[in-house]
Amino acid sequence: MTVLVTGGAGYVGSHTLKELMAAGERCVVLDNLVRGHRELALSAELIVGDIADAALVRRVLKEHQVNAVMHFAAFAYVGESVGEPARYYRNNVAGTLNLLECMKEAGVGHLVFSSTCSTYGLPQSNPIPEEHPQRPVNPYGASKLMVERMLQDFDAAFGLRSVSLRYFNAAGADPAGEIGEWHEPETHLIPIALQTALGKRKAVEIYGTDYPTPDGTCIRDYIHVTDLAQAHIQALQRLRAGHASDVFNLGNGAGFSVRNVLETAERVTGRRIAFTAAPRRAGDPDTLVGSAAKAQRVLGWRPRFPRLEDIIETAWRWHSRRGS
Repeated sequence: MTVLVTGGAGYVGSHTLKELMAAGERCVVLDNLVRGHRELALSAELIVGDIADAALVRRVLKEHQVNAVMHFAAFAYVGESVGEPARYYRNNVAGTLNLLECMKEAGVGHLVFSSTCSTYGLPQSNPIPEEHPQRPVNPYGASKLMVERMLQDFDAAFGLRSVSLRYFNAAGADPAGEIGEWHEPETHLIPIALQTALGKRKAVEIYGTDYPTPDGTCIRDYIHVTDLAQAHIQALQRLRAGHASDVFNLGNGAGFSVRNVLETAERVTGRRIAFTAAPRRAGDPDTLVGSAAKAQRVLGWRPRFPRLEDIIETAWRWHSRRGS
């Protein structure tokens, strides 16, 4: 039997793919390579195609005897989603609906879904628990919330069980340096800081320096991508053990400010990282930190790389090796 990894040539998908194969799982990757990279699919069979292609999805499920799906295929740029909402609803929502219908037809009953803390919207309190109201403030978060609702409905109607993992800021890279964060364009703070250290950018823009935080910059919860990958495997094991569908936050439970990140990156790289102050971005909360107590209690999940230094060190090895 095989695990289908949709979006397995992307950032979190590829790291989960590596951990799955290390655990002895047979995997096949389905990725259209619009945002993914062929090299990140490692030694797994890569089928270049789209989750919206029903005939292709049916064939993959049947020919590879797929018995579980890890679903990462999605567009994930918040700003882009605001300007191009139709693209996000078509890909993230309609594409997933097609995948679910094909799974139902093929009798594939387990799915682990890559969701996001963006489904919560502006936090009412920190750290955020799973019970926090879900009021997304952008189409990206709304599209992920729609998928969560579809999963609930497919479970109730057809017994297709799932685990949705709402993660906070994925960061870092494979500790062995084989794969890492590779976005085009890059919008995440840590790789932007490291690209600046490498001389690929002039400076990091800090969006807002007057927030009500200790140093005036936004605080975010960074979680190592390999720790995220392990949580996906533990979620799949829980489904295979017969447990009901569920949802879990994944985060460190601790926050680091933008200035914390830049200062740590300077220590790790030994290089100065220039920055400039820019106006706040609309909708950016001052603090966004998640509670992963449920994942720790129910899944037995524990981050192996909770220190910001470790997260940035693994990312630095990857970016410095690639020179970008």
